[in-house]
Amino acid sequence: MFHSSYIEISRSALQNNINVIKQEIGPGVQFSSVIKGNAYGHGIEQFATLAQECGVDHFSVFSADEALRLQQSLPKPATTLIMGYIDDPELEWAIRHDIEFFVFEPDRLVQAASIAKKLGKKAKIHLELETGMNRTGFDSATIAHAIRVLDDTKEHVSLKAVCTHFAGAESFQNHERIQIQQQQFRKLSELLINSGHSPEKLHSACSAAMVSYPETHMDMVRIGIMQYGFWPSPETYSHFFSQRTIKKDPLRRLINWKSRIMSIKHIQKGEYVGYGSSYQTPRNMTLGIIPVGYGWGYSRTLSNQGQVLIRGVRAAVVGIVNMNVMMVDVTDIPGVQKDDEAVLLGTQGNESITVASFAELSTQLNYELLTRLPSNIPRLVID
Repeated sequence: MFHSSYIEISRSALQNNINVIKQEIGPGVQFSSVIKGNAYGHGIEQFATLAQECGVDHFSVFSADEALRLQQSLPKPATTLIMGYIDDPELEWAIRHDIEFFVFEPDRLVQAASIAKKLGKKAKIHLELETGMNRTGFDSATIAHAIRVLDDTKEHVSLKAVCTHFAGAESFQNHERIQIQQQQFRKLSELLINSGHSPEKLHSACSAAMVSYPETHMDMVRIGIMQYGFWPSPETYSHFFSQRTIKKDPLRRLINWKSRIMSIKHIQKGEYVGYGSSYQTPRNMTLGIIPVGYGWGYSRTLSNQGQVLIRGVRAAVVGIVNMNVMMVDVTDIPGVQKDDEAVLLGTQGNESITVASFAELSTQLNYELLTRLPSNIPRLVID
């Protein structure tokens, strides 16, 4: 192994999660696999190929570079949707390769139509509506302009969908805001349709909306965090089970992050560990040195707080997490030795280190911690 750690991605866990999601949305709704943020840290190339093997045929990315990575890695054709950033030069590439993309401002719509005319093929667009997120999209003040542009460019533009994004469907504090967004989406969509522009699909639901607001399923759902085995929030998790008699979590985590002990160190009581004086040994101790630090995505805020699994036992991080190494207390782990497996995230024996526990200790969200896992850590597919 040429790297100091590696990530395992479980095929059976992904298939399970996809089955759960498809059962939730029913047979008439398209499932789009959201793989932005390097597939939420799981690796676009490895995850997308695996997802396609599990029956996924529609992928949503944020940017053109992610779309390119997806196109280069998939063994079979699949629908690709760019939801965010794409430069004008990249528009030509996207249209040429039948890649669909969000349009949320007039100049992108005009430019897309112009390029499509030059190429002699239609631009496949998803018109994004601003319904209350206040980020991107056509709102009630600009929708008339969008309709006029669509009127002028309909020979070169295919309206694949009309869509929006909810502002915090994972929290019921936002319930009233989400309801208003749904009303606004219906209102603006009807304006478009009544003006003669009928989209093939309507879509608005992320993972949280899919669970908490079934009426948002429409023609397609864009599912990110749940396909990886994580819930958008404790509230979403509770809402899911409030509708069911069986209380067992149906989702399975795909990811295990592993390293090994690279050295064993014996130190005396009263010594300081690592940089500074944040940790002083209360007794004679044995430390395991693990070749992973904040430079590899293990947050420095986990210093003197984090835990890893060694021989099925929790070992506490002691001292400051360095750029490339951290020290863990293995004093009470019988038989511990160099090259023993260390699980940083995931399961070993009957114990597990969850992303949620990481997030609580480091003040990071599930999403943030996962997407910060460096892309050059090898991702290995296991059953």
